[in-house]
Amino acid sequence: MNNLKPPIYLFTDGAASGNPGPGGYGIVLRCGAHEKELSGGFALTTNNRMELLAVIIGLEQIKWENAEVHVVSDSSYVVKALNEGWLDKWKRTGFKGKKNVDLWIRFDAVCQRHRVAFHWIKGHAGHPENERCDALAVAAYHGANLPEDTGYIQEQSQLI
Repeated sequence: MNNLKPPIYLFTDGAASGNPGPGGYGIVLRCGAHEKELSGGFALTTNNRMELLAVIIGLEQIKWENAEVHVVSDSSYVVKALNEGWLDKWKRTGFKGKKNVDLWIRFDAVCQRHRVAFHWIKGHAGHPENERCDALAVAAYHGANLPEDTGYIQEQSQLI
């Protein structure tokens, strides 16, 4: 009997209207014939936080350990952090001087649960899943009664 699970494709995007400003994330998660869309928004955040949060939430949705996951993102910030070893360097230096530390720690923990490959694509270039994720992200930040991004607020208060 074959116990191998199929690969998972995680398409993500983040958006903010102003930077900072209202922001949102969009996710398309695909495994075989199954597909799930997720989105959420915040009253005040940044584009980079939403790009990163999209990947985190997508990975957190995976129900089994050690999944083969292909993350497809237009965020150089997220993709290069893994593919070029930036995250390892930031961890070695205790994230000194880095932004979004709360999310990077959460990101690192969830990435450790799986075999994750990151693939960069050009944004707003007609890639169907990227365009869908962007639409989900934008719609999310246009929603009513958006919650606060407490991580962003806490980080800003520490800069004052």
